[in-house]
Amino acid sequence: MSGPSPAPGGALDPVQRARAWLSRAVEPGNLALWRFVEEEGPAAAATYLQSGAAPPRVQSLVGARAAEDTADADLRRAERLGARLVCPEDPEWPAVPLHSLTLAVADEPVGGPAPDRTQVLVPPLALWVRGEPRLDELVDRSVALVGSRASTAYGEHVAGELAYGLGERGWTTVSGGAYGIDAAAHRGALAAGVPTVAVLACGVDRVYPAAHAALFARVLDDGLLVSEWPPGCAPLRHRFLVRNRLIAGLTRGTVVVEAAARSGAQATAKRAERLGKAVMAVPGPVTSAVSVGCHELLRDTERGATLVASAAHVVDRVGGIGSDLAERPATPTTPHDSLSDVARRVLDACPVRTGVPPERLASVAGCDVLDVLRVLPALELADLVQWTGTGWRLAPATGR
Repeated sequence: MSGPSPAPGGALDPVQRARAWLSRAVEPGNLALWRFVEEEGPAAAATYLQSGAAPPRVQSLVGARAAEDTADADLRRAERLGARLVCPEDPEWPAVPLHSLTLAVADEPVGGPAPDRTQVLVPPLALWVRGEPRLDELVDRSVALVGSRASTAYGEHVAGELAYGLGERGWTTVSGGAYGIDAAAHRGALAAGVPTVAVLACGVDRVYPAAHAALFARVLDDGLLVSEWPPGCAPLRHRFLVRNRLIAGLTRGTVVVEAAARSGAQATAKRAERLGKAVMAVPGPVTSAVSVGCHELLRDTERGATLVASAAHVVDRVGGIGSDLAERPATPTTPHDSLSDVARRVLDACPVRTGVPPERLASVAGCDVLDVLRVLPALELADLVQWTGTGWRLAPATGR
């Protein structure tokens, strides 16, 4: 892992520095700013905003932050943490999964009233990444596992099993590091000995919730903490909704394990659906309030989620065509399965205790005596019927 890239003469790379400044100057997820940076380039866009020369619509987004410049300090602080700023210009940038966000904003209107930042699927300007692995490699085959903070034991068990099974199959679990389903998903991946990615709504130096300090430390052993906000930023409430689109965008699909009727997990699933990503849901008890959101996703007749109950089901949905198919569950077989229609009817006609002659079996079964005589030897070989000396009856251990 490397820190900020120095330019000739020891100065920080101007593009990286500009994106670091932009990540603090304007809240992520703003469509007008993203388009301005795309048109002007990050270095020129930052210069215009700092000098007050940007278009009014964009300049108003910065406000008093235009005079503040902590980019160098943020980059140095990240370097001390073992973190780095990954930019679209870097080889590590996860360009393939995040391209879905670029496509999503292509049809958004340029003018008119400013859209709700939490609803627009805007690509990130840069990502602060803490941990050793390459971000692009970890999310290349990844699935988001999200759900309720107020989870049940059932939900946590399922989330852990899904993450564990996905890890065994070479897939990375991405979640939000929160209480409940998120934590269970991260722990399931860690139990499998594979990396996991936590996407945060605060700086990568902040532990939120505070009780997850040990969990985040374990995540950093082999995985990553990722955020759009620079070090030191607090987990403000609105940032979680903005963060959800990034979880959906980085992964090939989103699995909702438990979710209430209105929840962040359900919002993440809807963003994944808008991005053209796979949406999956785990069914829960019909009496459970934290499974209402999952059931509503599954009930949607137009864009309904795919029901999944195992890691194999998830991989079958998001994996390669023909290469990641889920095996069908084994179905128990019994000697009854191979019986012909006549044999089944004769078997049903056999009494439990007293043996009866073939003629009686033919009468009850509604077939010819010759048909009865033809199937009885096969039924006897299968230990389904028994000759008593005076007639035929069911074998002692045979059930209907």
